[in-house]
Amino acid sequence: MTNTRHIVVAINPTAHSGRGGAIGARVVSRLETAGYRVDPLSADSASALRERIQKSLLDDSTLVVVGGDGMVSLAANLLAFSQPALALVPAGTGNDFARGMGFPVDDIDACIELTMASLERAPKHVDLAEVTGSHGTRMVAGVVSAGFDALVNERANQMRFPRGHSKYTFAIFRELLGLRPREYSLTVDGVSSRIQAVLVSIANNSYMGGGMWVSPSSSISDGSLEVFEVGPVSRRRLVRLLPSVFKGGHVNEPEVRITGVCAARLDSAGVIAYADGERIGPLPIEVSVRPGALRLHTLD
Repeated sequence: MTNTRHIVVAINPTAHSGRGGAIGARVVSRLETAGYRVDPLSADSASALRERIQKSLLDDSTLVVVGGDGMVSLAANLLAFSQPALALVPAGTGNDFARGMGFPVDDIDACIELTMASLERAPKHVDLAEVTGSHGTRMVAGVVSAGFDALVNERANQMRFPRGHSKYTFAIFRELLGLRPREYSLTVDGVSSRIQAVLVSIANNSYMGGGMWVSPSSSISDGSLEVFEVGPVSRRRLVRLLPSVFKGGHVNEPEVRITGVCAARLDSAGVIAYADGERIGPLPIEVSVRPGALRLHTLD
């Protein structure tokens, strides 16, 4: 029996080390077998894909993205404050937003089945972060980073080898060679201060950098953000801290501070901000939570 629901499937063919197209085809086949009306879409560029999605979406459509955090970012900016809902099949390199949702990102078959199950439930309203700066304004689903973490993203995104998740690990150790604290101007809910830090992030979701569980208390449905700071540390100390960041064990370390906020402004000379793993531009930026801005098919 045909399901009258309309599903737009946006596929990043270069995701998953070039296997995104094949994964997308599996997702489309699975949806069609379940009886959905499916429009599969891909394109040679993000801007072209965005245009194709906009032309295909109806008010009662669901957009399923097959790819990584960049695809989530594209979808969040298309769907914020609108009726169509989002579902995702994590098939990227970092998959940090999907990790925060609870997807087993190393098992694509399990992820596809979890997505299929999520489509049977009504979507939930979840939060986004709105980031404003010289780049303009954009919505962020996961984490805004501006420090050592952003430098890691900058290097990883420029690397052709190694491929996959391991390039983040390689980028971390390359950036450690130039590690130094920076001075930031930070305003949190109207209260300003100057801080010395090697890493500052503003989190809507809990993961960044290909699996760093930087803010375990962050939730996409709590109406707030978290400012995550790591104060001045030596290279040796940061190397010792890094393994615990992947497990969330860093939160009680003396150099680490996590503060719940609704809005923040961040500035530091010569620092480039990243969001959802994508380069957004130089500081200063202003970040504020937008509760319930996105309709999302979750795993619960």
